[in-house]
Amino acid sequence: MTGLRALALATAGLVLAGCATTAADDVDSAWRPGYFWQSVRGHLGMLAAARPVDAVLADPALAPDLRRRLELGREIRDYASRALALPDNASYRRYADLGRPAAVWNVVAAPELSLTLKTWCFPVLGCVGYRGYFDKTEAEQLAGALRERGWEVNVYGVPAYSTLGKLPGDWFADPLLNTFLRHGEVELARLVFHELAHQVAYAADDTPFNESYATAVERLGSRQWLQQRGRADLIAQTERADRRRAEFRAMTMAARERLDALYRSTASDDDKRRRKAELIAALRDEYARWRDGQWGGDRAYDAWFENVSNAKLGVLAAYNQQVPAFEALFEREGRDWPRFHAAVKDLAARPKAERDAVLAALTARAGAALSPSATR
Repeated sequence: MTGLRALALATAGLVLAGCATTAADDVDSAWRPGYFWQSVRGHLGMLAAARPVDAVLADPALAPDLRRRLELGREIRDYASRALALPDNASYRRYADLGRPAAVWNVVAAPELSLTLKTWCFPVLGCVGYRGYFDKTEAEQLAGALRERGWEVNVYGVPAYSTLGKLPGDWFADPLLNTFLRHGEVELARLVFHELAHQVAYAADDTPFNESYATAVERLGSRQWLQQRGRADLIAQTERADRRRAEFRAMTMAARERLDALYRSTASDDDKRRRKAELIAALRDEYARWRDGQWGGDRAYDAWFENVSNAKLGVLAAYNQQVPAFEALFEREGRDWPRFHAAVKDLAARPKAERDAVLAALTARAGAALSPSATR
């Protein structure tokens, strides 16, 4: 408990120094005392609510649905270490009901005529293009302050987050949460695999690298999980959902590229605003055609398209742009999980320009392997 006592002492000092600070006061500085205190308080509250999964399952009065989900969560967690070479530690071996629909709420922001996300810098993590709050009201306060300064802002709930395995002792390990345990089997497996991947390799100041790697692990790992369980039904459902997700991403990334070209052009700001509105309207029309046509009326993405913004498009780009490169790296390493993770850790230790060049070459090689000329 030494780590907990040290953290408690640090927290006590921060309470005295910053209890009156609001989210709106911290628009630019991520580590003013008020923000740090809400982070510490929120995380400690989550950990205090957590109990070992085995202890929760030992309760004869446990609701059957929760029992089934916890048993599945335990099985997925064991599989992650046994079959995917992800860390074998205390993470996701306890359970906490937070009594709310999200673990944290992230705030992302971008200028009116740019897709470059605003960044905040943190110790250990480096600089990232979002800021998280355990209280949705505080997240909305920051969002309001940013909008007053002319930023386009998006606030969205996040079911889980990773501490990267940096905090000492089992008590500080990330638990299973009600916010994502209610998801389906595939979504639950993907989330656990994704968050554990963050503990394997993490490059400071490089969100695209970190999130693309973890996304590749969740996709590759969940596919392997389903194949080994013989779940042909879920494999078919997941492949269909993944195809629609890929089509959604292709659609939005193409729109992002058109907007980026517009923002970088020599057009006047007024012309950029007019053309921006036209491009966003065209994107909504394209989505409606896909939804009502090829997707058979599936309205899963309706909420996203209600308010298209630079902030939303910026997040999509950061999370997915290098996934094909990591999937190609997995193939290059013989689909061997320990070798794959070791290769990623090696990349994370290199300068950003160097690892970007390696990943770009992997993407190009994968594309060439799939091209018609390569298969003749």
